Amino acid sequence: MNAKERIEQIRSLLEKYNYEYYVLDNPSVDDVEYDRLMQELILLEKENPDLRSPLSPSQRVGGLVQDKFKEVTHKRTMLSLANAFNEDDLRDFDKKVREISGLDKVTYMAEMKIDGLGMSLVYRGSLQYAATRGNGVIGEDVTANVLTIKSIPSRINILEDFEIRGEVFMSKKTLERLNRERALAGEPLFANTRNAAAGSIRQLDSTVAASRGLDAYWYYFVNSSDFGVRYHSKALEMAASLGFKVSPERRLCSGIEEVLDYINEYTKKRESLSYDTDGIVIKVDDMSLYDKLGYTAKTPRWAIAYKFPPEEVVTKLEDIIFTVGRTGKITPNAVLEPVRVAGSLVQRATLHNEDFILDKGLKIGDYVVVRKAGDIIPEVVRPLIERRSGEELPFTMITNCPVCGSLLERKEAMHFCLNPFCEARQVESIIHFASREAMDIEGLGERVAEQFFNQGFFKNIVEIYDLSQYREEVIALDGWQSKSIDNLLGAIEKSKGNSLEKVLFGLGIKEVGAKTAKTLARKFENIENLISATTEQLLEIPDVGPVVASSIVNFFSDERNLAIINGLKERNINLTYLGSTSSAADSYFSGKTVVLTGTLNKYGRKEATTILENLGAKVTGSVSKATDIVIAGIEAGSKLDRAHELGITVLNEEDFLALLE
Repeated sequence: MNAKERIEQIRSLLEKYNYEYYVLDNPSVDDVEYDRLMQELILLEKENPDLRSPLSPSQRVGGLVQDKFKEVTHKRTMLSLANAFNEDDLRDFDKKVREISGLDKVTYMAEMKIDGLGMSLVYRGSLQYAATRGNGVIGEDVTANVLTIKSIPSRINILEDFEIRGEVFMSKKTLERLNRERALAGEPLFANTRNAAAGSIRQLDSTVAASRGLDAYWYYFVNSSDFGVRYHSKALEMAASLGFKVSPERRLCSGIEEVLDYINEYTKKRESLSYDTDGIVIKVDDMSLYDKLGYTAKTPRWAIAYKFPPEEVVTKLEDIIFTVGRTGKITPNAVLEPVRVAGSLVQRATLHNEDFILDKGLKIGDYVVVRKAGDIIPEVVRPLIERRSGEELPFTMITNCPVCGSLLERKEAMHFCLNPFCEARQVESIIHFASREAMDIEGLGERVAEQFFNQGFFKNIVEIYDLSQYREEVIALDGWQSKSIDNLLGAIEKSKGNSLEKVLFGLGIKEVGAKTAKTLARKFENIENLISATTEQLLEIPDVGPVVASSIVNFFSDERNLAIINGLKERNINLTYLGSTSSAADSYFSGKTVVLTGTLNKYGRKEATTILENLGAKVTGSVSKATDIVIAGIEAGSKLDRAHELGITVLNEEDFLALLE
């Protein structure tokens, strides 16, 4: 047997053993034998570099480091699912399916909705690429990271095009292990399995992804009809026979009553599963009905996702503390006895404002019911008054800023610190200035901004641009190396070239959001023109009313704000608009109200909006008599119907691109 034959033999054996261990959970060899074969393979590939392959089991430990992920356009859109929240919603879904299909009873496949990251795999004998869902039309190529997941086959016994979709996830046990390791290393903990999985699969270094212990279940054989498969249940069986891991909790249900029985059973079993789940997906099993049942603009009519009721737990309200936002808004926050809710450890929850606390009758020391709104945001639902001991303390709203001591002012339901140079407001201002919508300084997130502010490396947004003088001090901090600080300094330097609207939004002028900032930048072209603008000039601009105009004039009348702008000038930050004002004036879209609907192949919704706004258009979310143009992409829905009703000009993507050219 020559080297090539032996390499192929070992690869086949290791793929078989991976399948037995990671998919079947029934290994036929021990770790010693597996490791012996792996070492032999690594040695043979080293001696025969021309026989190496990125799909080899030896490469599943990672090692590829990329600068960025390539974009991938999905052959078929990765649709989202409509949601059902109760039995009535499910019965309505079943009724519509039966009416359209003409069947008295429909067979459904019920599967757990795993809380992870949607993924698409495309094969032609071997794995061609793995892509994230992205916006449903365009995702990111994360093949190198997906190949580190050992339950995923790198080859299948089908040479034709084969696409399968599923969910990459992290088990509860793996999350606990990683968080123990991160706690010992002084690193921030992962909030939940979903965030951990999503963050791991998007690591540019595949070695990091390999170390995270990810897994995957596959739930949709996209082109199964090409292989003569009619039923979803049979498609899953075929996927399993090819080596893919499919959910063992799935169940074929005859009619909606069996679906409801399944839901009741797994609502109780939810916490005992090895992975986090936020619901159950119900699909019509007969795929020949899919085209007849059809699609809405965003969702198929042959499937629905039942969402579990928010999990409610009881814990103790240990204290109420106050934080200061960049606008000076004071937010009371509940300090809770740590408790796990919907897969995450919860220790804090916002209490919004004084009225919220008083309306709920909360006292410090109360036992309270906590849940996650939409399985995402922790919220305090109510106190358990019957469990009070009499030692609880009544809530009293503070009268002074907890950071600078300034007297607070109440405006409507909110309290504000009016000191613009309060340290807490400065930290929040820095975080906002560096955010993606503003100056987009990658690496300068909330945790880093707070760390550097506390270290005295910068105290305002201007001093961000002086950070290089603290390079050695940063390297001396735990978790920082020369490469990481140099990457951050590079991102800071790059931000100097941003267009004026990014700076305007980053300045945090009250009432000026990203869209208004773009309008102002296009109108005034440079910061000096905007500084000298009068209220009357500002009111001439569409969407700028008296409140916004007053806020802008007041901001640029404050000498402290002008000092910040002068500081940015001194550090060579661009303060001019880099878009083309002339092209906007001459554009077909200039001065017109435009609505985007459906999915464009070339541009995402956000990118298309930016292009249109740069050309002088006003982009809105709904169609009305004031709308001039509707641009309709794939699967355009009710907005397109409304446009036809009102006789509004409709452009398809080809028309849109032609006008841009």
